Amino acid sequence: MSLFIPDFDETVVVRAADAEMIGAGGPVTNQLLVDSPATGGALSSMRVTLGKGANGARPHHHGKSAEMFYVLDGTAQLLSGDQVVTAERGDVVVVPPGTQHAFAAAPGEIADMLVIITPGVERFEYFRHLERIRYGKVPPESLLEVQELYDSYFGTSAAWDAARG
Repeated sequence: MSLFIPDFDETVVVRAADAEMIGAGGPVTNQLLVDSPATGGALSSMRVTLGKGANGARPHHHGKSAEMFYVLDGTAQLLSGDQVVTAERGDVVVVPPGTQHAFAAAPGEIADMLVIITPGVERFEYFRHLERIRYGKVPPESLLEVQELYDSYFGTSAAWDAARG
């Protein structure tokens, strides 16, 4: 087992007013908090707010990073492997590296979550890419070309499909 030692030596402070918002006004809003370069690779973090029953991320996995979801408010459904977990305010779900996962607001519910990926990978540009897809500036299949860059590999899940109906 190797020990990852992040390479940064200054405190990172991100003011709410300065955090970039992606998807504001839509069913899914991502507030980009801290990206990997700012923490010497230690972590990447964002706040994801999902409207009633909104889908967040479809099934995918990260080959090198674990992902933690802390539910700030509401109720979320999260896929981890073949298990679909319903998490409520105050609950934490941590998905190990290499494990297929997805997330959404539970049917009829909102979900507001703090998401932390560790060790960090550059995620902010990934969310900007998703925004370009949303506005038709690049095709959805363009994500396939950058899966390795963002350590985000798409898959499928019968368990998730059944839960999301």
